[in-house]
Amino acid sequence: MWSYFLVVLGSALFAVGDVMFVNPYHLAPGGVYGLANVFNALWGWKISLAGVCMDIPLLIIGTLILGPKFGVKTVVSVILIPVFTYLLEITWGYDPVIYDYNRGFFEANPNVDFYIEEGEYLKGFVPDFFLNTVVAGIIYGVAIGVIFRAGATSGGSDIISMIIHKYTKISLGTLVLIVDSIISLTTLTAFKDIRLPIYSIILIFIESKIIDLVVDGMKSYKTMFIVTDELEAVRSYILNDLERGGTLLVGTGLYKGNERKMIYVTLERADMVKLKSNLKRLDPNAFVNIVDSSEILGEGFRALPEE
Repeated sequence: MWSYFLVVLGSALFAVGDVMFVNPYHLAPGGVYGLANVFNALWGWKISLAGVCMDIPLLIIGTLILGPKFGVKTVVSVILIPVFTYLLEITWGYDPVIYDYNRGFFEANPNVDFYIEEGEYLKGFVPDFFLNTVVAGIIYGVAIGVIFRAGATSGGSDIISMIIHKYTKISLGTLVLIVDSIISLTTLTAFKDIRLPIYSIILIFIESKIIDLVVDGMKSYKTMFIVTDELEAVRSYILNDLERGGTLLVGTGLYKGNERKMIYVTLERADMVKLKSNLKRLDPNAFVNIVDSSEILGEGFRALPEE
């Protein structure tokens, strides 16, 4: 029930970000709804209708080509996003939330619709692109991050990337970036405004960082590989001072062929800093490799997900 609540919440937030922040500024931060925003501005198509007309066929094609890897929660998300989007379209419209305006212009023209008329900004409406982009990126990131936390996806252009990945073997991350960037560039073709794809890409960047925070949390983990001849000293510090565990790996040095012992340990950033600053004292000749760990599952960290 909690997972489905997260899907509903994420879908509602996505609709808010799209209708109230992204669409009024003619942005297209990738995805099916990025294209839907362009179609809405050019031809007046409802975002919800254009979105669902692209999402559902993509979901069906993806299932046929990739197999049944899209779960029920993804289907629910694909249905709920256009529903919430439609409700906002008929209640809120396409008016922006963040803007400034020329008071003198509107005092002189009290009956003017001061947002958007026939796809053009009126001179009385002063858009704040940067602030709107930041807020939209945060809302989008929270929305999609919440959907991911529920074990679902929002479908859309990700399915296109997955299909291309199956036949080209290009990395999925690269394909997602390419597909979303192409969609963002449609704003330049449609509106001849270089700011729009730039702000759309900034939005994608902010969104990706917020997704990471929502999915992985605020904690930052580091994995350390420590090759040391002072095994007991380093081992004791990790177990007793940091109160963490680790794994001892035994290998062979490549140059002389001597047996070497390496400690494999994953720590929060603060503990990593403590261990690194004490290694000079524990073993001045230690060799250390520190890598970022985006997600740690198992005892002492986040529980393994249920099937």
